[in-house]
Amino acid sequence: MKTSVTELGDSRVRVDVGIEPGAVEQRLERAAAGLARDMRLPGFRKGKVPPQLVIQRVGRDAVLEQALRDSLPEWYERALLDAGISPVGDPKLDVPSLPGAGEELSFSIEVAVRPDAKLGEYKGLEVGKAETEVPDDAVQAELDRLREGFASLNPVDRPAREGDLVLIDYSGTADGEKFDGSEATDLMVELGAESLLSEFDRALEGASAGDELTVEVRFPDDHRPESLAGKQASFKVTVKEVREKELPELDDEFAAEASEFETLDELRDEIRRRVAAALDARAESEFREAAVDAAAASARIDLPKELIHARAHEMWERLERSLTVRSINPQAYLQMQGKTREEMVTELEEDAERALRREATLASVADAEGIEVRDDEMLAALQPGDNGETPERLLERLRANGRDSLLGEEIRLRKAADVIADSAKPIPRDQAAAREKLWTPEKDREQEGQEAGLWTPGGSR
Repeated sequence: MKTSVTELGDSRVRVDVGIEPGAVEQRLERAAAGLARDMRLPGFRKGKVPPQLVIQRVGRDAVLEQALRDSLPEWYERALLDAGISPVGDPKLDVPSLPGAGEELSFSIEVAVRPDAKLGEYKGLEVGKAETEVPDDAVQAELDRLREGFASLNPVDRPAREGDLVLIDYSGTADGEKFDGSEATDLMVELGAESLLSEFDRALEGASAGDELTVEVRFPDDHRPESLAGKQASFKVTVKEVREKELPELDDEFAAEASEFETLDELRDEIRRRVAAALDARAESEFREAAVDAAAASARIDLPKELIHARAHEMWERLERSLTVRSINPQAYLQMQGKTREEMVTELEEDAERALRREATLASVADAEGIEVRDDEMLAALQPGDNGETPERLLERLRANGRDSLLGEEIRLRKAADVIADSAKPIPRDQAAAREKLWTPEKDREQEGQEAGLWTPGGSR
């Protein structure tokens, strides 16, 4: 494969690609073999027709078009990897003509790319950092969670109220028909915990052991499974028992039972230490992000609107895939949000712009600092494969298909972020917020323009 890159302006490039004749013929034969699986010719068993006969019968151009459909996604990815291009959004592919036998295949890819950043200050920046004082209510909330785990459930002879647990049997129908999950026995329901539909909570509050109830339910429009969405259902419910939750006393005895500590004070101290560690980690992560954002704010980056919108589309498509993996219908998610797909994409534009500014800044810092990535750093970033494949073997495979550059770039940008964050000086957040009101990089640039004799909004010629 041969590639060459032409800058088109507005953060777009054209990558011209040439595929060697031998590779084209190999893919042509592979496509012919695929077509042969469903082809019958006299004298040959189904699926055993030689590729050359398939090409003669179907026509070379028709088989070559199938080969291109099969191969272009792989060639596109490899071409961008070879050219060192970080694409943003969907590409525009152009295959001007099909090659003849023994000829090279030529095609071009036009795609948006991450913009360059003209760096400002990126070392020694003063950045706001949250103070990590552990509030007493956070410690108490964790103690309460522990108490819940050691609570006693005592049967009571009174009507159920919020916080009680109710043991029930139920049997229901939707539109007169039973459905999966329409029946249950000895189900424990905690009132107020919203473990079932809200209609159940309302019906069970005030019920006593031995009561038989009818609960009418309308399933939400976004209910899963979809076969029940929006349907009306009726449930016959038998209340078998009402239990009251009794929490243990907060004392040394509880601490010894619930933990490895002998006293409640020791347990409180350990909880406070763990909460402080979590808050410290979050504050450090936010500080590092803020340092990169400060460096990006001082850089000059040209971000066309189309580029931001393309990245926002990418972000939404990743969210769609994530929802699907979690068995959530993206369309149902949109209905819950009360928005269209395009409205969600538009809402993501602010995050998309921030991400592009960060990436552009980090790439330029990596260039300015001459950051390189060593093999041991790449190996450290790789986890053993599902089949026990070693990081060394995984790196070999990445290099074989050219994808090691993606991992290397990720590590390179991470090291650039370390350069910015490790040199940044933490200051109180309120001080940083007050400073931002008084100064922004845009004000400095406006001042530069005025000093150079340039017209600026609000200025004079």
